[in-house]
Amino acid sequence: MLAALVNGRVLTEAGVVDGRAVLIEDGKIAGVVDAREIPAGADRRDLAGGLLVPGYIDTQVNGGGGVLFNDSPTVEAIAAIGAAHRPYGTTGFLPTLISDDLSVVDQAMRATEAAIEQGVPGVLGVHIEGPFLNPKRKGIHDADKFRVIDDEALALLTSLKVGKTLVTLAPERTTPDMIQRLADAGVVVAAGHTNALYKTMRQALDHGLTGFTHLFNAMSPLTSREPGAVGAALESLTAWCGLIVDGRHVDPATLRIALRTRPLDRFMLVTDAMPTVGMVDKSFNLQGRHIRVVDGVCVDDHGTLAGSDLDMAAAVRNAVAMMNLSLDEAVMMASAAPVAFLGLEGQRGRIATGLAADFCLLDDQLNVTATWINGAEA
Repeated sequence: MLAALVNGRVLTEAGVVDGRAVLIEDGKIAGVVDAREIPAGADRRDLAGGLLVPGYIDTQVNGGGGVLFNDSPTVEAIAAIGAAHRPYGTTGFLPTLISDDLSVVDQAMRATEAAIEQGVPGVLGVHIEGPFLNPKRKGIHDADKFRVIDDEALALLTSLKVGKTLVTLAPERTTPDMIQRLADAGVVVAAGHTNALYKTMRQALDHGLTGFTHLFNAMSPLTSREPGAVGAALESLTAWCGLIVDGRHVDPATLRIALRTRPLDRFMLVTDAMPTVGMVDKSFNLQGRHIRVVDGVCVDDHGTLAGSDLDMAAAVRNAVAMMNLSLDEAVMMASAAPVAFLGLEGQRGRIATGLAADFCLLDDQLNVTATWINGAEA
């Protein structure tokens, strides 16, 4: 059945256009046409003047709706997390497992495969954040879970049969050869929770590392005589950098400076969201530690940051307000940029013919009023 989204403003690669209809058929965009050219018999959905933008893609989602992926690495948990984030515009996501035993990593990967095969809306793969990290930059991660990547771990990390696997690791805790082996097997490799020297990070970039997880947070800083992980990230013109734009993880001035150093489309918005997103109860337990939301961020009883209470709609609004970005630029960082990072640019991330019909409908305050995943509205 052909459907037509009409009477809205549409964010295309040429900018926001009026008087266009977006056609949907079999879960894909069948065309973006003049509103006078809608085929007869199409089922029309009136957007009432709202702004239609590409659906948001979040590569770092630890939880939502009261569910933490580490606590329940199951299909049901993935579905609940996706459902909690969808009202905020997230139409594609990677359920994210923070440092844990390899047996739990295995459960998370098998659950992700099953979720994709069962058609759970929005699941694009899995993000394994640790346990291959540096204790000196552990953040809220449990350092007792940390280990090096050996052949057993390599076999597990490269075992996902469907979807994308993103692995966050500390390059100084492994070898350039191991990073290359992961990349050659199709794993997307990012640096995070790392105390690496600039030289080490450059070697990793030369051997297949293509991303930086929550830039500035839990990584060696840029200093006068040692550029560190941050310096390597800002110097790179090709690697993608995830940004948590909540005004607390990174000062907005630091974010604005970062945007001036490298191509804008190599930055992407992430939430690093915890179970509190979509919940009235703003507290939970993380591997035996009590976590609560204070001034909009998740912290433990010692004040250590423990992910965020951020959603993607708020991240986009914050990007406009805090980083002085246009709406087009902020949406790009929430859609096309993460899609490119995952190597899915021929499938989704833009409103263009042939791509997945994944959209958000926004009001004038950039709140999400409706979403579509593969053409299905919610």
